[in-house]
Amino acid sequence: MQISNLFFIIISAIFINNFVLVRFLGLCPYIGVSKKLDSALGMGMAVIFVMTMASVFTWLINHFFLSPVTGIFNYDLTFLRTITFILSIAVLVQFVEMVIRKSAPELYKALGIYLPLITTNCAVLGVSILNITENYNFIEALLNGMASGVGFTLVLLLMAGMRERLDRAKVPKAFKGMPIAFILAGTMALAFLGFSGLKF
Repeated sequence: MQISNLFFIIISAIFINNFVLVRFLGLCPYIGVSKKLDSALGMGMAVIFVMTMASVFTWLINHFFLSPVTGIFNYDLTFLRTITFILSIAVLVQFVEMVIRKSAPELYKALGIYLPLITTNCAVLGVSILNITENYNFIEALLNGMASGVGFTLVLLLMAGMRERLDRAKVPKAFKGMPIAFILAGTMALAFLGFSGLKF
């Protein structure tokens, strides 16, 4: 395993193949929770944890139970991949929700419906499936999950910071609220597209 390969996976997941701005996954919490920096940071930390742990658990489940080559069963159970991945992600999100409710009730209220929506966040399922389709080993899957969560948090914080400034800016009435947020999201996606020219 080469260090440069791991470095490429991290940089690629954060900037080049960002799940929100390049792959267009996880847009619901990206738009919904990016109104304030505090809630964006809390959501980002929760997504980093869930993506990292989901990458670990789904890789282990696929490697030891579903794969006909490396699994402990001699059957091809890959057709169960989506349902088992969703179930393991749902368990992780329930755990994160209980911890946040006990340790930070104000953050729990600020996140609202978007915290349980991590269960059905296509970015979390997407990183789990991507780890399998890219044939990542355990360390690569772990790093890809963590870096994808960091990339998600980065764009969430950038969007929240700009939207907080836009709330105090003189925006034309027709663009106030969601229209300017969508224009901002599109502009950020174009900016991140510039990272696709990076050479390693």
